[in-house]
Amino acid sequence: MAEQDPTPEQLAAIAAENREEESSVNYKPPAQKTLQEIQQLDQDDESLRKYKEALLGNVSTTVADPNAPNVQVTKLTLVCETAPLPLTLDLTGDLEVFKKQSFVLKEGVEYKIKISFKVNRDIVSGLKYVQQTYRKGVKIDKTDYMVGSYGPRPEEYEFLTPLEEAPKGMLARGTYNIKSKFTDDDKHDHLSWEWNLNIKKEWKD
Repeated sequence: MAEQDPTPEQLAAIAAENREEESSVNYKPPAQKTLQEIQQLDQDDESLRKYKEALLGNVSTTVADPNAPNVQVTKLTLVCETAPLPLTLDLTGDLEVFKKQSFVLKEGVEYKIKISFKVNRDIVSGLKYVQQTYRKGVKIDKTDYMVGSYGPRPEEYEFLTPLEEAPKGMLARGTYNIKSKFTDDDKHDHLSWEWNLNIKKEWKD
């Protein structure tokens, strides 16, 4: 017996089913909840309460300044084992001064960038460190580093970038202007700042 082609009505029904299946797998991010709302969820479930406490810490003891931003970027540090002096920017003061001074970095050394930051009140998701590097006004590099999601606590968090190598060679020496931004999934600009790297043949030329 020959198979019959599906009727237009059957084709329409199949298409509708497929649309339902597609819509069911489309990811929708959960609604943003405050820390207090998360803590109040399922309060009667002891195991879930302990799990959230392990994840969030004992946040009830966190007393944050209500006037402070939820995310505070406090410090940028160049972590380099061979550097003769600490290379740290205090990001809690006047950021304009960093445009007029430079970190000296010996060519070819390996280093990491460490960002220190605090989360004061609510969980923040999808934190990201974005860095754009310019040489003589021309953008030569842009890198996005995924930092992650964090809950509030009194202590600072620290994020380390992967190991990098400073450029080397006569043409690579000179000053690099770096524009940094600490942002998140919701495109909140928690802090933007500019600073300079001066690549030299030796730590002290």
